Amino acid sequence: MHEGIHVALKAEQIGSVFNFPITNSLLLAWVIMALLIGGAYFFGRSLRTIPGKFQAGVEWAFEGALGYMSEVLESEALARRFFPLIATIFLFVAVINVTEFFPGIGSVGFLHEGEFSPLLRAPTTDLNFTLALAMIAFFTIEITSIAVLGFFKYARKYVNLKSPIGFAVGLIELVSNLGRLISFSFRLFGNIFAGEVLVLVASFFIPYVLPAPLMGFEMFIGLIQALVFAMLTLFFIKLAIMDPHEAH
Repeated sequence: MHEGIHVALKAEQIGSVFNFPITNSLLLAWVIMALLIGGAYFFGRSLRTIPGKFQAGVEWAFEGALGYMSEVLESEALARRFFPLIATIFLFVAVINVTEFFPGIGSVGFLHEGEFSPLLRAPTTDLNFTLALAMIAFFTIEITSIAVLGFFKYARKYVNLKSPIGFAVGLIELVSNLGRLISFSFRLFGNIFAGEVLVLVASFFIPYVLPAPLMGFEMFIGLIQALVFAMLTLFFIKLAIMDPHEAH
């Protein structure tokens, strides 16, 4: 059992640049970014006044997402401002999660100190990546709240000296906000990493039969997790720009 299944919680280092460690999860993140940027570039060059089916489908999806964001934020201007962030988070995480079980991901690598180290690893199975993504969302939410409400009104959400109850509620709100970093990062990491381990165990006990449907199911779960992360970021932005009294 120990020899048959190897699960590495930490991303493996495959090299370094100026003493900066390059891990297999970071390498795949760069590959996915290059594919998305390249795809966006060529899609932008192929746009036509009279759209084809593919262009029409993409425009329909983007218009629907933008319309939904406008309803949630109650402002088309804010929706247009945050649409690139929300759409990028969803597309980036979704493509990573879908390609997790593609041939070569996790199966092509090299031996290091007698143990197999994959050349590419899904970034969402690396807690460093999900934590970094959570920090981007967290600081975007908080900076947006300060920009919309103003610093003093923002501070009153967490520091309320008018009454003991208000002070306690402010502390709870502060702890809850900081807890988003943990919930954001561990929710995404836990779901994707657990799915990868599940497929690995299934392939060890019942190879060629059980892994295939599980891979398809985990790809679907990956899309759902990408949507959840993007939607939570959107909803927390909405809560952040609400007046403190209205939010409570």
